[in-house]
Amino acid sequence: MTAHTAKLPRFFYRMPPRPCPYLKGRTEQNIFTELTGANTAGLYDALTQSGFRRSHNVAYRPACPGCRACVPVRVLALSFSPGASLRRIVRRNRDLAERDLPARATAEQYELFLRYVTSRHGDGEMAGMTFQDYAAMVQDSPLRTFVTEFRDGKGRLRACALVDRLEDGLSAVYSFFDPALDQRSLGTFMIVRLIAKSRQLGMPYLYLGYWIEGSRKMSYKWRFRPLEGLTADGWRMLDLRPPEEPDLFAA
Repeated sequence: MTAHTAKLPRFFYRMPPRPCPYLKGRTEQNIFTELTGANTAGLYDALTQSGFRRSHNVAYRPACPGCRACVPVRVLALSFSPGASLRRIVRRNRDLAERDLPARATAEQYELFLRYVTSRHGDGEMAGMTFQDYAAMVQDSPLRTFVTEFRDGKGRLRACALVDRLEDGLSAVYSFFDPALDQRSLGTFMIVRLIAKSRQLGMPYLYLGYWIEGSRKMSYKWRFRPLEGLTADGWRMLDLRPPEEPDLFAA
């Protein structure tokens, strides 16, 4: 059964509204469903193509009252060609060794994760996550999930990406890196590497979550073109422009 024919779940639930973490003064409210039962992978493929994302064993999508700012996006991996600035970032990190591993949490990953969220998102919910919370984020997946680690020449862990393998591409679930190495632009580097990995696997897409116009946290995604967005008329090419100000989260 393919993603296009998988039967969608019978029950969806609506989360309570809360302040939007991306757009000031707006309200966030998601719908979600549990990823359970036979053919969970096929189910999530279909949900991803409908704009859902995954957290643990739950698939969710924004359904905010009076707002449609969140646009699901995916990179056309087979057509992607990095520009000069992205090629410089790749060269800057050519000393890093890349390795795909099973989705198992380690103390070393957690230490790096904690430094990252404390530095970048100290006022967010993730800042208070324990090792058990982190392990659940990595391991509570019913899908073909893996972790890509990036280590320097001395074997030190510098960056990690949690990734789902879908029928038609890869989905970047979450990534984090050493906040002391801003000059390396490791967040951008990992996305370029995941696009390359999608190409190597012969998969047409890298799913990148949501583009939110007006959100500096999401503005880095304009760099990874060609980029499609899910609209009322299906997946369509987006013509995004660079933000007016430098985006501190692009690294």
